[in-house]
Amino acid sequence: MDILYIVMPAYNEETNIENVVNQWMQVGVNKMIIADSGSTDSTHEKLLNLQKTYPQLVILSNTEKQHGPKLMALYDYSIKNGADYIFQTDSDGQTNPQEFAAFWSLRNNYDIILGHRYKRDDGKIRAFVEGVVCFLVRIYFHVNIPDANAPFRLMKSEIIEKYLHRLPPDYNLPNIMLTVYFTYYKENITFRKITFKARQSGVNSINISKIITIGWNALFDFAAFKKGMVR
Repeated sequence: MDILYIVMPAYNEETNIENVVNQWMQVGVNKMIIADSGSTDSTHEKLLNLQKTYPQLVILSNTEKQHGPKLMALYDYSIKNGADYIFQTDSDGQTNPQEFAAFWSLRNNYDIILGHRYKRDDGKIRAFVEGVVCFLVRIYFHVNIPDANAPFRLMKSEIIEKYLHRLPPDYNLPNIMLTVYFTYYKENITFRKITFKARQSGVNSINISKIITIGWNALFDFAAFKKGMVR
């Protein structure tokens, strides 16, 4: 039996978290790990209440507040606790659990199956930002990827483990760099189209000014990472 961990970062998702957990639990999961640190609303209380229904739900509350470090902590926890496969999505309700089965059915054919948000309902600006990211990745690392940062990814934990140590634990963009590593080193990877809904409710914690700041810093990060990449 393959051991599946579903992992999600969470921050101020009190209006989404119950529906998201209930929906994703239906796909069949050994453990669901949610990193909730820094929330100022009732997200944490709702997660504690959900644990009464789902004993396989684990809450990481000692991570940093930011999305990237939460992902790093989630991957590290899953690897150390015996996951064979790690599926990462977000807790804002933008991804569709009904599309998971198609990914799971491909796990014996590919080690890494990443979502490609070919149609996005979360706004043209965010789609433009993703296009810029893919362009920069192509310039810096000479790899062509259709979507660098989709929060819909099924990955063998042993493949993540090969590259996770290359990133600092507080790194802001681990999914982007993991996607780069997977493609640069020619892992057994495929991209599959997924839908991507508008945010169901609540306010996104990453606004445009933050995206610009993170993107500017990413330019220097990419250059530093590239120096250490040898095929």
